[in-house]
Amino acid sequence: MPTITSVFSTSALATWLALPILLLALAGFANWTRSKTKIDHCWRLAEFLLQTLIVVTGVVGFLLLLKSAGLDTRLPELGAPLGLYPDGLSVWMALMVSFVSWVILRYSRDYLRGDAAFPVFLPWFLTTVASVLVLVFTNHLLVLAFAWIGVSLALHQLLTLYPERSQARLAAAQKFITSRLGDLAIIGAVVFIWRHYGSFHIPEIYALAGEIGGSSPKLTTASVLLAVAAVLKCAQIPFHGWLIRVMEAPTPVSALLHAGVINLGGFLWLRLFPVFEGFTVGHFLLLVAGGVTAIVAVFAMMTQSSVKHALVWSTNAQMGFMLFEIALGAYTLALLHLLAHSLYKAHSLLASGRAVKATAVYFSGSPGASQLLLAGVASGLAAAMLWMLPDLVEGKAILAALLVLAVAASVLGLPSGSTARARVLVVVMAISLVPLYGLLHLVLGPSVAGADNFVLWPAANVLAWVMLGLLAGMSLLVLFRPDCSWLQRLNLPLSQGLYLDQPFERVTRRWARQWLQGGTEKTKKARYVLSSGES
Repeated sequence: MPTITSVFSTSALATWLALPILLLALAGFANWTRSKTKIDHCWRLAEFLLQTLIVVTGVVGFLLLLKSAGLDTRLPELGAPLGLYPDGLSVWMALMVSFVSWVILRYSRDYLRGDAAFPVFLPWFLTTVASVLVLVFTNHLLVLAFAWIGVSLALHQLLTLYPERSQARLAAAQKFITSRLGDLAIIGAVVFIWRHYGSFHIPEIYALAGEIGGSSPKLTTASVLLAVAAVLKCAQIPFHGWLIRVMEAPTPVSALLHAGVINLGGFLWLRLFPVFEGFTVGHFLLLVAGGVTAIVAVFAMMTQSSVKHALVWSTNAQMGFMLFEIALGAYTLALLHLLAHSLYKAHSLLASGRAVKATAVYFSGSPGASQLLLAGVASGLAAAMLWMLPDLVEGKAILAALLVLAVAASVLGLPSGSTARARVLVVVMAISLVPLYGLLHLVLGPSVAGADNFVLWPAANVLAWVMLGLLAGMSLLVLFRPDCSWLQRLNLPLSQGLYLDQPFERVTRRWARQWLQGGTEKTKKARYVLSSGES
């Protein structure tokens, strides 16, 4: 006989599953109707569904807490027949996706009102969000792969909201080609995982990984393909050109892309890393791609004169750091990075109109002796805290060094003319980053499976230190010798990401132009064949 707890759990999970389905149904209705009144009702109903999703996700999270406290809520058993995998990772991701989507939708209702894209935006926005939610919720690898494909197909329609913009069409077509390569990679990875474990169900695969081990040529190939899929989705060097060129899309679309969709490469690895045993070739590829991207993108961001382009390079760098953390086995840190970046980047893009005034601070000369002393004190205290609490950085000195550098950079980044009070406040805030991270690590840690057998290859460890040393050295050079002649000569190449995207850019641009030009004769009566299809 079912208990009250199991009935409540079943109701919560059924509602959790129903909400993405309702979002898809609403998207279909909004695309079908031509009534302005009904479209307005669809916008309001979409906001209500996203608000409800936040609440229901909170309920599922509360049930998970009860389960960890010893109460049998039967969430895994009840979620399995529904195709759901209700764990901490899916709850945190669903909370982030629903909250950010709700904020973007509210912003878009006024931002796009009266715009020709207003009736087209809502259906594809909801389809994109629903696809992301399915990807996050599912316990089946094939569903995850097809939801991954659905996200990029729906996002493509948003990137071509203004089909009369030739550059927007070209950039969207480039992204379309890149995404299809990523789709092939993830499908191949799923097939190889299935060939090793004989199952597509993620909980079963986790259990089998503990019994038979997660090491074989098939899984090695799967790790490489998953790394390729993540690198393509996260727009890592040298596949980042499309991300820089899709900024002609409306601001809400940019916010959805940078705050949500581009993070899915990180989620993919956070979901599937227990499939593998320790450090793999895929981890090494993430280390190389993420590290190189982080270094190049950080300095490219500094050279931008456009707020939006600076934010794009910022996204590029943050995704690089996130994949770098995953490669080092710092999965809890990567999850925190993913969630924090999503919230920060959604706000930054939606508020980009006032960013120029808000960041109008001036720097003159190198940091003084007092500022260097404060930075030394702050970084020393941070290092001491991490030395006493090594579990915060998975026992890896490279991660501790990265956090210490972040603390020092926060103090050294003070603008000229800051008051003594402002300096003290910044130092206190910088030092508090470590205990704050410790608290968040404690909260998020149970949501990510452990990686006790994770040991870096010696070559990977050396490479990680070299990359961190290069980042620190270049940063100090920019800070203390910005007028250096050879650094000045690097300004233009750095603003273009050292042109590292050019080989892949030329190939995809040629394919995209042939694709678009090939369809010109067929689409004389339509505005653009890859858009919503309206004539």
